[in-house]
Amino acid sequence: MARQVRNAKKVIYVFCEGESEEEYAKCLHATFSDVATLHIPPPVSTGLFEDTKRKFDKEPRFRNNAEVIDEIWFFFDTEDCDVDQWEKRLKIIKRLRGLRKKPNVQVRLLMTSGCVEYWFLLHYEMAVPALHTVADKDNARRRVQQLVPGYEKGDPATIRQIAANWSVAVPRGEEVLARLTADGMPLVGTKNSDDRDAWLHRNEYTFTTVQEAIRFLESLRK
Repeated sequence: MARQVRNAKKVIYVFCEGESEEEYAKCLHATFSDVATLHIPPPVSTGLFEDTKRKFDKEPRFRNNAEVIDEIWFFFDTEDCDVDQWEKRLKIIKRLRGLRKKPNVQVRLLMTSGCVEYWFLLHYEMAVPALHTVADKDNARRRVQQLVPGYEKGDPATIRQIAANWSVAVPRGEEVLARLTADGMPLVGTKNSDDRDAWLHRNEYTFTTVQEAIRFLESLRK
């Protein structure tokens, strides 16, 4: 197969855990279409990392695009039950980085503790609620519904309404994450964020890293 020519825009594949994440990713694609092309396959509710690895191992439409992919994003929630999943996920992350050499494919984790509604909540107010139990997550969802009447998971119209406020959510997400350095969260390294992301997986703090992906998209305009 002939070598593919790299695009002037960044080519990013976004793999989502649910329909809400998918709709939000579509909003990012529309907002930053001048600097990046986001490919967003249909979401999977379980086995997100394993399913993505399988796609790149076995499906030509993914595998054959490795030369032109700049980044692969995983957009998902971290749950308390994920504490022991980090090593398995890191192995897949390293495999995906190696799809292309010099430079490797960048793998970015768009994580939110508990439920994506916490990230949505930051579009309207600063809050750091507990997000461990089903009741905690229901409370976050209900708060978003109070702020955005009609919101339901995966609803395109209300998620577009929420995403329009990304510019205020980003600094709030950064503030919440920065506070965790006092609790021992490692700083992001020069090559990757693996140590930091491992720490976030293994602890039970409220946080989000979605803002880092948006900051990256913003930087492409500079």
